[in-house]
Amino acid sequence: MVIKRNMSLKITKNKINVLLLTKINNLPRKPGCYLFKNCYNNIIYIGKAKNLFSRIKSYFYLKNHNSKTSNLIQEICDVEYIITHNEVEAFILEANLIKKHIPKYNFKLLDDKNYAYIEITNEKHPRLKISYYKKVPEKTRVFGPYPYNNSMKETVRLLHKIYPLRRCQPISKKPCHYYQINECLGPCCPNNKYIDYSLNIRGINDFLQGKNKNIFNKIKNEIKQAIKTLNFEKAQEYQKILEHLKNITIKQFIELKPNLSCDIIGFCFNKNEISLYIFKMYQGKIQEHYQIVSEYIDDPIDNMITYLHLYYQNNLLPKKIILNPDLITKKPEIKKIINTKFSVKFNTEEKQIKELAQKNAEENLNKYNLLYSAKLEATTIALSELSKLYQKNINYIEVFDISHSFGKYFVSGIIVFKNYQLQKKSYCAFRIKQTYPNEYNSLAEAIERRYQKLINLNLPLPDLILVDGGIGQFNISQKILKNFIKEFNLGALKKNNKHQLESLILSNKEILLNKKSFLFRFLFFLSEEVHNFTINFHRKINNQENIGNLI
Repeated sequence: MVIKRNMSLKITKNKINVLLLTKINNLPRKPGCYLFKNCYNNIIYIGKAKNLFSRIKSYFYLKNHNSKTSNLIQEICDVEYIITHNEVEAFILEANLIKKHIPKYNFKLLDDKNYAYIEITNEKHPRLKISYYKKVPEKTRVFGPYPYNNSMKETVRLLHKIYPLRRCQPISKKPCHYYQINECLGPCCPNNKYIDYSLNIRGINDFLQGKNKNIFNKIKNEIKQAIKTLNFEKAQEYQKILEHLKNITIKQFIELKPNLSCDIIGFCFNKNEISLYIFKMYQGKIQEHYQIVSEYIDDPIDNMITYLHLYYQNNLLPKKIILNPDLITKKPEIKKIINTKFSVKFNTEEKQIKELAQKNAEENLNKYNLLYSAKLEATTIALSELSKLYQKNINYIEVFDISHSFGKYFVSGIIVFKNYQLQKKSYCAFRIKQTYPNEYNSLAEAIERRYQKLINLNLPLPDLILVDGGIGQFNISQKILKNFIKEFNLGALKKNNKHQLESLILSNKEILLNKKSFLFRFLFFLSEEVHNFTINFHRKINNQENIGNLI
């Protein structure tokens, strides 16, 4: 592998076109990887190409890019490239570079290597518990593996309440605490000579095998109804519940040959997003499913291959993968990149479950677009209302909150909203250095530190600064901002006595918010986000202080 690096320092905006044009015109017509950088020399996207010259040039000379690609192009200031011997080598290198640098515009891969099982023990008095296995022992009654431990723990907690078995370990000689709260059938109770566990075990089996059709249909109807009434927060809440149930409920749709272990993959895409759905088969049964919808740049099928390559670096590579034969025909290099057997011929049962994976991929993509477009419309309307109030186009917003413990351990949290989404990598939190009698001065210090830093680094300032609080927070913020910023837009998110968002304070008026309006929902969303971010940071600081005191 030949590596070619373009040495460059931070690039100023007035030099971008000249430098990029020169580099693009001198790019090699060879396979390799390219790394796009912004004007602060940060890697923002990594891609691969058969022909580096043609591929990189296409970003700047072709039109009709999707929205994510258009946003990327606006930020490109420099390019670095690495020449490889062939396209397969470029695929593998690209995946490794993405994993190392985690660029802003590449998709994010979840690490699913830590799985656990829900087990019903084979003891005389069986227990329901969480178990961890590399290889599940024979005759063990387990469900999983599960990719999300929190969901799994919540499931076990609920099942203890609904279908109690035995919880005391070892068995107590007198009724245990769980028996008293109806979460144990009471082998610890001397009067219980015979206990029938079979009914509750059947209930647990049914629940974990996915016999919940009525529940799923009800939640789906609630999602549709919420979207119909433009209650997008409620729709998202129901969507999370549905995904939670899907993750904790493993339904055996089809049983294949008992010795068959493979992954069956559904894949589809539109102009902006790709959707992958993976059924993991173990001994002829669906043991797990994995799903992702992600925006993409460049070729969607190439993105799918890269994603799978990264996925199988963190997960067990099966002996066989069932994938649409057309995809393998279009991209035969996938066999070399993901080194396992790909089936192109299926029996009737395999075809059925392949079609099921495909339907799930398509359903997830449609669902994503439905919720995303509705949320985008609501956000657009809210930003338009803010723009009218401030008589300026509002796109970049920063929100401040202060947290403390009885006047001690003051901290500040700042969240960033830009380009229609939260920019969580730009969130900021810090301790307040000075000791103040109230949070007003703490807020003043936070604002001064934040914007002095942005000014010193020559970074853009937000279109709108919001502070969580009332007229007092607004006045102190306005006073401190006037010291070093000539023009700024400021607002305060005022709460009522029940700590519920009530109004937006501007420099010359206070606007009562209609709880059914898009503006209220948007500002409420920002208020909750900054509150949760700040309070979590404060708890972390508090825990560190408490540990320090104990030491």
